[in-house]
Amino acid sequence: MKGTRVLVVGDVMLDEFLWGRVARISPEAPVPVVEITSQTFHLGGAANVAFNVRSLGGAAVVAGVIGDDAAGRRLREALVDGGVEDALAVAGEGRPTTHKTRIIAHHQQVVRADREEAGAIGATLEDAIGEALRRSAKGAGAIILSDYQKGVVTRRLMGKVLASARAADIPLFVDPKVRHFALYRGASVVTPNQMEAEQATGVRIRDIAGLHEAGHKILKTLRCRAALITRGEQGMALFEQDKKPVEIATAAQQVFDVTGAGDTVIATLALALAAGAALPEAAMLANYAAGVVVGKIGTATVSPEEVLAAIPA
Repeated sequence: MKGTRVLVVGDVMLDEFLWGRVARISPEAPVPVVEITSQTFHLGGAANVAFNVRSLGGAAVVAGVIGDDAAGRRLREALVDGGVEDALAVAGEGRPTTHKTRIIAHHQQVVRADREEAGAIGATLEDAIGEALRRSAKGAGAIILSDYQKGVVTRRLMGKVLASARAADIPLFVDPKVRHFALYRGASVVTPNQMEAEQATGVRIRDIAGLHEAGHKILKTLRCRAALITRGEQGMALFEQDKKPVEIATAAQQVFDVTGAGDTVIATLALALAAGAALPEAAMLANYAAGVVVGKIGTATVSPEEVLAAIPA
């Protein structure tokens, strides 16, 4: 996977963490008072997917939208620090960088505050991202669409993403949102979690029969090559056209925080496939990578050494 180039497009975010401890309850309201001891910033959303690609040894470029603000400048600095190539477009006045602030005390999230404008981006930004896609897809082994439903994924932009994947003859991986499911038709691989698979198909997954019905329905609806349904502590299930489903048991030993686990899954899956792995192999690697990252607190990434260490001898 080392050096394999992956293009990531979608909703980029800045994740801020305020770390502290709770010593008392507020006299103003029945809420804890968190004494802040430190503050950290991390790449979030599509930017975290790209950082996961980079952390695994791949070369990553990210396309999306930021605001002309302090959060956007900090996000760009973090991309430079993380070795991720920046192909971001800057929005005009009124559209801020998506910025999530989480307060953590005693290893538990107390509250989250979001600053964002989730309305659909306009034609100018769609065209800017489309041009970045056209340039950056050359030499890439895969494209990842990271949809966090913050306005970047529109019908028109999806057309540009699909066209870029076809022109470069590379697979398109999608981390989906249910509201946009119909837009993903023609993608190579989609990675819904179990709840998203249920909502998108109308199938309740309560047993293996329900799981298989939902997986095959996704393949038929989206006409995609494969669907990887992530199921938390129940592992994953890979569905490919004209092949038997592959069920993968979870590799997680401890679960502290699932923040960003989906980013790790799709980054590992796409990077491994672009580097020459078969889909079942890529899915198993993604499962081990996710098992490592949920054992960390906050938006996290995983290294090749950590993935190798997680694989039983």
